[in-house]
Amino acid sequence: MKQHATVASTADTCKTIEIAVVERQHHRSQPLPPPQSIKLSPVPTADDNPYDFQVNYSCADENEEDFFIPPLNFAMVDNGIFRSGFPDVDNFSFLQTLGLRSIIYLCPEPYPEANMEFLKENDIRLFQFGIKNSKEPFVNIPEEKIREALGILIDVRNHPVLIHCKRGKHRTGCLVGCLRKLQKWCLTSVFDEYQRFAAAKARVSDQRFMELFDASSFKQQSLPFSCSKR
Repeated sequence: MKQHATVASTADTCKTIEIAVVERQHHRSQPLPPPQSIKLSPVPTADDNPYDFQVNYSCADENEEDFFIPPLNFAMVDNGIFRSGFPDVDNFSFLQTLGLRSIIYLCPEPYPEANMEFLKENDIRLFQFGIKNSKEPFVNIPEEKIREALGILIDVRNHPVLIHCKRGKHRTGCLVGCLRKLQKWCLTSVFDEYQRFAAAKARVSDQRFMELFDASSFKQQSLPFSCSKR
């Protein structure tokens, strides 16, 4: 609905302006729809381009049942490989659509009971590599654990697999960066991807670790996904 208001100018003349009045559509007693709910596009298959995986954002209607909420920083890495921050109960329905076989958890803290129950119900195997979260200049990334996690990650028997730490930025970013080196990505592309997720929290120590990581010991293994240079 539109109303008219009168505003005096410096010359004491009057101008008429239109003011848009937005009526409340929800009563206080009525709950608002959940924020940032999404409706999924189909999960890609091996014949799809892994970088075409997208989700369509929209508001969920209370009568709809096919709306799901992804974990923080969720993204597809490659066919059968996903990354995110720590998933909670609100994300479980979304994770079910991925058909996960495994989760690679990069934090030392015990997995929450609710998450463990979700894994049991969906026959998902948990691989935990306890890498402590620390701030620069005290960052220490244990290479042996990254190598072990990378070995699990490239084994197709564990796919589809989700990699996650707390926020899906540093520890997850380092593991994905080492995977990219195995896929023969150039360092510029490796760093660009890492920085997209870490943003203002990007660490020089993480990027230095990825730069120095030697992936030659994995070269004899056949990779089940795209190895094109970027």
